[in-house]
Amino acid sequence: MSRPRPLDALAPLPLLVAAALVALEGLGLLGLSIAEILSVSADKAAMGATTALFFLLYGVALGLFAWLLAHRRSWPRAPVVLTQLLQLGLAWSFRGGVTTVASVALAVVALVVLAGIFHPASLAALDSAGVDERA
Repeated sequence: MSRPRPLDALAPLPLLVAAALVALEGLGLLGLSIAEILSVSADKAAMGATTALFFLLYGVALGLFAWLLAHRRSWPRAPVVLTQLLQLGLAWSFRGGVTTVASVALAVVALVVLAGIFHPASLAALDSAGVDERA
């Protein structure tokens, strides 16, 4: 019997939590894509179609990144971190008034994902995975 590669090992819990939240963000973007498609008007069809396509592609990409992180692949770390930083900026813009709940939710999710990505166990798992990928 062949010995399992180290990459077959389960990712640490903080990385799995981060990956799960990134997958939920991807699903949210897919939902926004569907909502955009359903609300496209004839006078702004091009804008609606390109917005829906952007949300669709970004949502699929986040889903793929989440899957790769859960399987200890290191390269999606940078786009995921960039997404969380953009989300923190979006949360900041939503603060105050009726959008405060959305602002807090976006910020909490982004901070939990960043904490999971930069947790020492996650960094060790992703760094060892990077060594195994090159071998």
